[in-house]
Amino acid sequence: MARNTSTETQIKNIVTPVIQAIFKSGKAIYIIIIAVVFYFGYQYFTQKKEDNVTFNSDLIEKEIKNVGKLIVTEGKFSEVVTYKDQQKYLMDLVSFEKKALIVANANVTIAYDLRQIKYNIDQEKKTITITYVPEPELKINQELQFYDINQSRFNPFGAEDYNKINQKVKEVITKKVEQSTLKSNAENRLLSELSKLLILTNTMGWTLEYNGNIIQKDSDFIKGLTP
Repeated sequence: MARNTSTETQIKNIVTPVIQAIFKSGKAIYIIIIAVVFYFGYQYFTQKKEDNVTFNSDLIEKEIKNVGKLIVTEGKFSEVVTYKDQQKYLMDLVSFEKKALIVANANVTIAYDLRQIKYNIDQEKKTITITYVPEPELKINQELQFYDINQSRFNPFGAEDYNKINQKVKEVITKKVEQSTLKSNAENRLLSELSKLLILTNTMGWTLEYNGNIIQKDSDFIKGLTP
């Protein structure tokens, strides 16, 4: 309201001497003065609007760059796995078994690389549309300790066995991660970063969209993130 009153006062201060000049001048002067007033008035109001739109767009892009970071959530997991393998010969009459008890300790990370976020800014509609959010990257770094190793001369442990053991342990750890809170913690950190954009757009009177949904609260992001 204060801004409007100030603007009206400025216009009145400009228009009043113009009107007075109209009565003291001829028709040509009248036309010139009116044209000048309209020109400068147009320049004043349109320039302010363009500056404001540019400022808002720059501010949004700056915040997106601030959000664009690598978010890493870490967890530690341990698991005990038993590995067995049996080789049979002579129509299964003779067999040679090998087995081992493995203790696996794993460092697990779930990462969102928000530097890969893609977006569009529509200045006219005051809308920012997030077109792509990267999928989480799961990494498992595991250390294996072998106990109670039993093997036969005819069925010894080899490189293929260790590859199978590594794969089996990774599958077990992955399942354990899915059942833990690590994934939800990583997702919460993602939402925390994306919510910064929501706060900014709401404050500026803009609209934030993602995956066909208008984002009005943090939980709306879940609709877009869920396949």
